[in-house]
Amino acid sequence: MEITKDFRGTLGGKGGKCGKGGKGGGGSCQVQAAGVLEGVPSRVAVVHDWLPQMGGAEKVLAQILKVFPSADVFTLLDFLSAEDRRFLARTRVSTSWVQHLPFARTRYRLYLPLMPLAVEGFDLATYPLVISSSYAVAKGVITGPNQLHLCYCHSPVRYAWDMQEQYLMQSRRHRGLSGMVARMILHYIRLWDLRTPNGVDSFAANSRFVARRIWKVYRRRSRIIYPPVPRGPLVSRVQPLAERKFYVSVGRLVPYKRVDLIVEAFRRMPGRSIKIIGSGPQSESLLARCPRNVEFLGRQPQSVVDACLSGARAFVFAAEEDFGIAPVEAQAAGTPVIAYGRGGAQESVIDGVTGVLFGSQTPEAIVDAVERAEGIEFSPAALKSNADRFSEEQFRREITRWVNEEWALFSSGGEAGSADSEFDEKRESDGALQEACCCV
Repeated sequence: MEITKDFRGTLGGKGGKCGKGGKGGGGSCQVQAAGVLEGVPSRVAVVHDWLPQMGGAEKVLAQILKVFPSADVFTLLDFLSAEDRRFLARTRVSTSWVQHLPFARTRYRLYLPLMPLAVEGFDLATYPLVISSSYAVAKGVITGPNQLHLCYCHSPVRYAWDMQEQYLMQSRRHRGLSGMVARMILHYIRLWDLRTPNGVDSFAANSRFVARRIWKVYRRRSRIIYPPVPRGPLVSRVQPLAERKFYVSVGRLVPYKRVDLIVEAFRRMPGRSIKIIGSGPQSESLLARCPRNVEFLGRQPQSVVDACLSGARAFVFAAEEDFGIAPVEAQAAGTPVIAYGRGGAQESVIDGVTGVLFGSQTPEAIVDAVERAEGIEFSPAALKSNADRFSEEQFRREITRWVNEEWALFSSGGEAGSADSEFDEKRESDGALQEACCCV
């Protein structure tokens, strides 16, 4: 494969040296605390689905931009608050025409059928390196044969694939004419989504669970790079669990998070209280049937979230999540996690050591798990040790390594993505070793 000289720069790979690039890429290495980008061009485009508010995917984006501080961001819409967008202060952000449609700020999901067209409209022709941060349509950007497209995949489109029926049921669009229309739209999204991996040179998944989902849907291998989680307070400063009075749950109030199950479970435990932090389309319906021992705090700044996480007896999590950053943030704060034992929680929570996993999404299972957790003496040191596996520094190191390896292969005419299988096997064994060390 011949690489256009304009996009090449001086290319390194392992042991490569940084140098001046051509007019298209610019291209010198960028030195970061987590590692060195070797010969990678400085002209980089980062494509993110949308930016309505700060969440787990946006925290991933913030760390990617620490690796590529001069990158330009492309997103379908951007309504981040002044506080949330501080990580974008020096970043050029380009949005699509979806940004200007009626009700785009609050009802942007209604425009899902238009989003493939919108993301394909981004002109990225002058960027030799494109990185997409995708849980919906971002990976569908159009790139050419002289561009390297790396996709950090939070998940294939959940509501179009294996979670379609759950979404339709919970949004009450599973029957009648509205159900038929919704299924037609999702069928169209699936057909389009099957086109998108053909434009991706290499996938990284945020968990083994998502890597299996990527293989199931796209038949593509992916390396595993866990999302970044800030380090919590020192163990010596963690408030003893016995002194804590309430439970906490943090997340967007959307159907698949199953906050309704948490509310119902605590209705059956009037002697225990829980604070729920987050906002979303289910806010009104959840508040309408909220018992006295359940307190909805709405969306809160990170300082309030951190205070609640470090002051709670346990973090309660009922979703089948791709990975789930919030449960790891809780462990980093010295707080055990009570979580549904499927999806990413199986990889971030060690049952009986850093939390309790329950086997079914029912209020009864949550009640039983809370009672079980009350009988376990959790170690703050074990909680912190487990959370440190997912640090921001580790994430940046692995992103840097991924980009270096793929750019070296791409620039030398090799097949991008060919190193992923070997990387996955090493990561799997490393993860098992780390888990074993945490349990000792």
